[in-house]
Amino acid sequence: QTVGREILLHLIDFLVTSYRRDPVITRLLNNTRIHIMPTMNPDGFEATKVPDCYYTQGRYNKNGEDLNRNFPDAFENNNVSIQPETRAVMNWIRNETFVLSANLHGGALVASYTFDNGNSVTGSLKGYSRSPDDDVFIHLAKTYSFNHASMYKGTGCDNRQTFPDGITNGYAWYQVEGGMQDYNYVWGQCFEITLELSCCKYPPADQLEKFWRDNKNALIEYIKQVHLGVKGQVTDRNGNPIPNAIVEAKGRPHVCPYRTNKQGEYFLLLLPGTYVINATVPGFKSMLKTVEIPDNTGNFSALKHDFAFSEVSIGSQLDSCPKTPLYQELERASAAAKPTLHILVLMTVMLVTFK
Repeated sequence: QTVGREILLHLIDFLVTSYRRDPVITRLLNNTRIHIMPTMNPDGFEATKVPDCYYTQGRYNKNGEDLNRNFPDAFENNNVSIQPETRAVMNWIRNETFVLSANLHGGALVASYTFDNGNSVTGSLKGYSRSPDDDVFIHLAKTYSFNHASMYKGTGCDNRQTFPDGITNGYAWYQVEGGMQDYNYVWGQCFEITLELSCCKYPPADQLEKFWRDNKNALIEYIKQVHLGVKGQVTDRNGNPIPNAIVEAKGRPHVCPYRTNKQGEYFLLLLPGTYVINATVPGFKSMLKTVEIPDNTGNFSALKHDFAFSEVSIGSQLDSCPKTPLYQELERASAAAKPTLHILVLMTVMLVTFK
């Protein structure tokens, strides 16, 4: 996507040249690990020989595959042939502790948030596929739209489609199977939203500078949101990190439980409020801690709380969550249980553009 690609190159330049000159950017970079991938699909970008606003050729790689329909899906067996670009990003997600992410697209002007796909368990029968962290996703989407020059106005690219406050639940807009947004949230433990940044997918070059100005503040404010919530480390009696411990806020369990990384670190994006954090090491009694989470985004550091399991010493094996349609299995379990189914320290940011 031309606009996203250009904006991320501008962002890299802005961050590098502002360091030690701008106090806010300096503090942001001193306290945040930021990864930027300007393009995920170089094939599609190069394949667009005759640019226009509505080109479709550019969304496919050389093998003719749409990379944003190419990830494992949490709801359906999409049976896609995983492409090299997709595999590389999946490996990247697995090997880094990403916490907050955005992928950049064109064709509309809106911040779209997970889930992009759904089933009865996530409420899709009512036209909205709700994640356990729906409140956080709405906040993230609004943070971007209200710091954008015009996205918050909710004006669509034609007279038929509008987006209140410039945001939308992905499924409520249109269903996507095998998208990166849902994959990153379910399997990467990373909160990702999709940013549609331009009605015209391939605008004239002289408009690109304005797109950067329109998105600059929104990008910086969005990156700051990685410092929402609570973070910490889970250790054993000797102070050694415990990988693979489950750490989640009560009342919002993830279908693939969120676990500590190899350093025993956990990161939970949560809005300000009171929460009970549950740390679980398999085979041992869970530890519960009630925390009062402030808005620490301005301080560039989430609330910190560590858990120490005094009676346990654990090896460093880090399990992975199976790449099966997890919500499909949950739907089956719910149907079997009920005759009538009812609707039921540093941090990391990743920014990606597809086309």
